[in-house]
Amino acid sequence: MSVENMCAKQISFSEMPLVASAIVRRVSMRIQTKAAARSGKAMENQTGLIERLKAGDEGALETLFNTHSAKLYNVALRILGGDASDAEEVVQDVFLSAFRKAAMFQGHSQFSTWLYRLTVNAALGRIRRGKKHKEVAYEEFLPKFQKDGYHQVRPVIDWSDTLDEKYSQHETFTLLAQALNQLKPLDKSVVVLSDLEGLSDKEIAETLNLTVSAVKTRLHRARLFLRGKLAVHFGHSAA
Repeated sequence: MSVENMCAKQISFSEMPLVASAIVRRVSMRIQTKAAARSGKAMENQTGLIERLKAGDEGALETLFNTHSAKLYNVALRILGGDASDAEEVVQDVFLSAFRKAAMFQGHSQFSTWLYRLTVNAALGRIRRGKKHKEVAYEEFLPKFQKDGYHQVRPVIDWSDTLDEKYSQHETFTLLAQALNQLKPLDKSVVVLSDLEGLSDKEIAETLNLTVSAVKTRLHRARLFLRGKLAVHFGHSAA
């Protein structure tokens, strides 16, 4: 199977007695040892795949595609605002790039981080070229404070705990997705990688070529905006 054909195929997409305590500890240690061995073997296999990829092995590319494509597709889909065809094209481009530029991967970060970087860059590039993205000014939906540091609107009510009582999960998720699409593309990428993909701030910084402090700042501001958008929709103050 050629590289182009492989990448173009459709992507398919949770107080014990002392003797007993000693036995549990021994079993636990054996389990941990086996898990560590499996992890080490997986890392060794991944390293071997990357070396084969650098040598132009299409079989290695197909294995890596099958391992990572679904997760990368979800990242691209969320950044692109749910455009499935664009997300598929991004993933195809990413693996073609990974095959052609494999020698550029120096191993300073995880291979998955490199793939995330290629995916986010491709998705952001598509947004810039499309010029369809409409951003909303954040300030209107961020908390407002007085000079003494207190919220302008008081008392501050935590309405989020009552959402499940008043609104369906589907409605809440739909509104959240709409608000997510109004973030600046780079801020949206930070939120997607952190809150939806579970990457650490350090991993996100490596992926997006940002400092860890910049990631924290963007993530905090984006979360405040998303909360403010939902608050206003549900009849509350953004504060």
